[in-house]
Amino acid sequence: MASIATAAAAPPLAAPECESPAVSIIVPTYREALNIPLLARGIDDVLAPRATPYELIIVDDHSDDGTGAACEQLLSEGNPVRLISRRHQRGLSSAVLEGCSKARGTYLVVMDGDLSHPCSAIPAMLDHLQSGEADFVVGSRYVPGGSTHANWGWSRTINSRVPSWLSRPLSPLRDPMSGFFALPRDSLPERQLLSPVGYKIGLEIFVKGDFDKPKEVPIHFGERVHGESKLSAREQLRFLQHLRRLYHFHFPLLSELVQFGLVGASGFVIDLLFYLLLQWLVGLSHTTARALSFLVAASWNWGWNRTITFSQHQQLAKLVQWPRFLLTSSLGFAVNWGSYVLLTSEFAFFDQNRILALMAGVALGMGVNFITARLFVFKPFAEDVKRDNATFND
Repeated sequence: MASIATAAAAPPLAAPECESPAVSIIVPTYREALNIPLLARGIDDVLAPRATPYELIIVDDHSDDGTGAACEQLLSEGNPVRLISRRHQRGLSSAVLEGCSKARGTYLVVMDGDLSHPCSAIPAMLDHLQSGEADFVVGSRYVPGGSTHANWGWSRTINSRVPSWLSRPLSPLRDPMSGFFALPRDSLPERQLLSPVGYKIGLEIFVKGDFDKPKEVPIHFGERVHGESKLSAREQLRFLQHLRRLYHFHFPLLSELVQFGLVGASGFVIDLLFYLLLQWLVGLSHTTARALSFLVAASWNWGWNRTITFSQHQQLAKLVQWPRFLLTSSLGFAVNWGSYVLLTSEFAFFDQNRILALMAGVALGMGVNFITARLFVFKPFAEDVKRDNATFND
């Protein structure tokens, strides 16, 4: 009926498993030994009266706080607990995906192990799925009836709200970051599509899955009962990296264009700085300074576009790609520099306001640079081309 297994291939400590459960509840943990028994009993209190067969899968990152003993005790008491102890891997997102891969239930419920997610919301979440009213259900703090603990300060509120706001273009959910969600197991995206970076795997599953009927159930997001929060500044930075990947997946061309523009904006600062310094400190003419400042700025843009904008594209050797980027940028430069010369030589206003002429040239050249860079320098992989074509044909 239940099992305790270790990711390092230790034999399971279990009796033979019974029929497939209707629900698999996946809980990623690290040092949550004191919370696990309370969580297990809370889940049983809401599902046992419904006669809903379920399994509780604890995916633990090899805690040294007695998590294994706590699960063995629950197992001896008849709780349908399965423990997966991972020795060589860490991270909440990958733990959730591993739990999902081992789940046998028709429906999956993912929740935290710190008791912040109320077990009382599970029946309502399952009802929405079983009725067909929804295909992805989130326990939400930010819909009518939802709330957070009264002890939340302004910093924790900001840490919760800002990521939700940043993710709004990716989903209609008001609280995709709650970490408490449910879905049919057969709706889970294929494993190779998922990139378990950071701690918000629910948003990734929703964005990369085929969900048409999302639903949010109001919850009271409680305070941790035992232990300490695992959220750190490093995890928050990883979330931003994760969010960038999701934007690239959901809006591939648009996200690249925006990032290309942001890199170009930083390159404009470099361009402007060298343009002025070469005139003031070296005494070059403004047209010669303009040409040289472009070379410096283009090299700056190549480095950051390689690192950020087109990081998921095919990467040539640097000594091959850099001159190729400079070469393809020359077409954009022709538009950029030619516009500058034309404006400053033919129009008195722009000759007196050369910075405006420079900005006009930069704007006109950026579009050409983006197209040539994407086609000839940072070529997308074949599957990305197919996806872009499908996007245009929709």
